[in-house]
Amino acid sequence: MTKRFNTIDGETLMTMPLKQINFIIENLLSEGLHILAGSPKLGKSWLALWLSVAGAKGEEVWGNKVKQGNTLYLCFEDSQIRIQNRLFDITDEASDKVNFCTENAILGGELEERIVNFIKEHPDTVLIIIDTLQMIRNTTKDNNYANDYSDLTILKKLADKHGIAILLIHHLRKEYDKDPFNRISGTTGIQGAVDSSFIFVEETRGNKVATLSCVGRDIDYREIKLERDEDNIWQVVTDSFINKDVLLDDVVILLSNFMEDKEYHKSTPTELAEELSKNRDDKMTTP
Repeated sequence: MTKRFNTIDGETLMTMPLKQINFIIENLLSEGLHILAGSPKLGKSWLALWLSVAGAKGEEVWGNKVKQGNTLYLCFEDSQIRIQNRLFDITDEASDKVNFCTENAILGGELEERIVNFIKEHPDTVLIIIDTLQMIRNTTKDNNYANDYSDLTILKKLADKHGIAILLIHHLRKEYDKDPFNRISGTTGIQGAVDSSFIFVEETRGNKVATLSCVGRDIDYREIKLERDEDNIWQVVTDSFINKDVLLDDVVILLSNFMEDKEYHKSTPTELAEELSKNRDDKMTTP
């Protein structure tokens, strides 16, 4: 028997009535597998808890509509008393649709079975958060590219099959990189397996201001500057989805403001750098 690719031509594909991408959080979190990586003690778990509660209540997340349904927060690094105390901070009333589990299960065995059984018992499940990825990994396996990709593909298939979002909480490398997505701990197999990556980086340790960088197959690149309020809820300061200027380089913004009241400007690069550096703590230099 001759083996052939099962192909479809472009004209047929463009006329097919296909199911549109379903978002759990509009323009941000679609069905599928996603990763949220940030530094230790930054407040990732506070964010995860708040997302779980918001999904169960159907409350908007930073102005984005939310698909309401059962949520499951697998908080494997916390205790019930800690979760209870945090709930008292972030909400006056928690829905019975938000569910918690502190009992750990390992990927490649019990974890998948328990997730499937939870979905069977709660067929309107929309979001499962696993905190953290490291807690569900088999410690006897090497964390090489093949294993990273293989492990996460198990969860990716589960999310796709059941039409839910699975969000993995993870850590960043300590080493700085201009591209925040290169700081995800592990190999690039992790980024390759997930549908979206969210990088959570604090501006200054302890100042409760952080940037959430978002990239994915179904979303545009997006930067959301957040500040944690007195109730430990991360609130939006700026969002590039609404204000595209947020994504502009500082130099571009400086030049735009500098030329706002000028028809033209003539100077050497050094002179221009000095002009742009006025009233700034960090002085610009030329190559």
